[in-house]
Amino acid sequence: MVALRLASALVLGAIFGFGLAISGMLDPTRVRGFLDIAGNWDPSLGFVLGGAVMVAILGRLVQLRLSHPLFADRFQLPEKTEIDGRLIGGAAIFGIGWGMAGLCPGPAVADLMLGAPVVLVFVPAMLIGMALHDLLVAKPAAGSAAESSC
Repeated sequence: MVALRLASALVLGAIFGFGLAISGMLDPTRVRGFLDIAGNWDPSLGFVLGGAVMVAILGRLVQLRLSHPLFADRFQLPEKTEIDGRLIGGAAIFGIGWGMAGLCPGPAVADLMLGAPVVLVFVPAMLIGMALHDLLVAKPAAGSAAESSC
C-alpha cells in the first residue's frame, strides 16, 4: 500500500510539474506580468487559473461521491473553516512574496529542475521560513487537521 501511495504521488507530481511547465507558471516574469494589473498586464495565466478551478471543482465532486481515497483510510480535509487574522495575514504574506518573486512553492520546486538562479535563492529561503515558522509558532495538538499546504 505504501509503495502504491508513493508511486501515485510521484506520477501525479510529475503530471502537475509538467502542467506547470506547459502553462508558463514556471516563468516568474510571466507570473509577475499576470499580477501587474496596473502595468503591462499579461492575462494569459487567467486561463490557467480558470482551468485549475474547473479541475478542482471536478475533483471535489468526485471526492463527495467517495467514502475514502484510493490509497488512504480517510480524506485529510481542514477542520478549521473560519476566516481569522492568521489566515488573512498568511494570505497577505504569501501574495506579497508571490508578487515579488513570481514564484510559489509548487512552481518553485518544479523550477529546481531548470536551475534558475532566482529559484536557487527562493527555495532555500522558503525552507528557512518554514523551519522558522515551526520553531516560533505553536504547533497544533497531535492528530489535528489544522495544517494546510499550497
